Amino acid sequence: MKFFIALAGLGAFLTALGLAGAEAGNARAGRQKITTCQACHGLDGLSKNPESPNLAGQIESYLVRSLTAYKSGERKNESMNIVAKELSDEDIADVAAYYASIQVDVLPP
Repeated sequence: MKFFIALAGLGAFLTALGLAGAEAGNARAGRQKITTCQACHGLDGLSKNPESPNLAGQIESYLVRSLTAYKSGERKNESMNIVAKELSDEDIADVAAYYASIQVDVLPP
């Protein structure tokens, strides 16, 4: 029970910081828009490339902020700046919603 209370508190804290629940992306639409992403970030958002991060299960607002920063050039990565420049705000929200909706199970050693 304490775990669920702590989890609810964490959710409220992240929302207050603008790190959760701020986007209104459509995960179903996002799934249709990730073809380009899959080349580096994997078919399921779990990258096989050590230079590309996993996107599956990431916090939606983090993904939105990151893609927006790549699009504006504030955040630098040759490939991501090119890819993100082509995305609309709706595309960014949808892609972020899709990757955030993927459940990732963590199995400690």
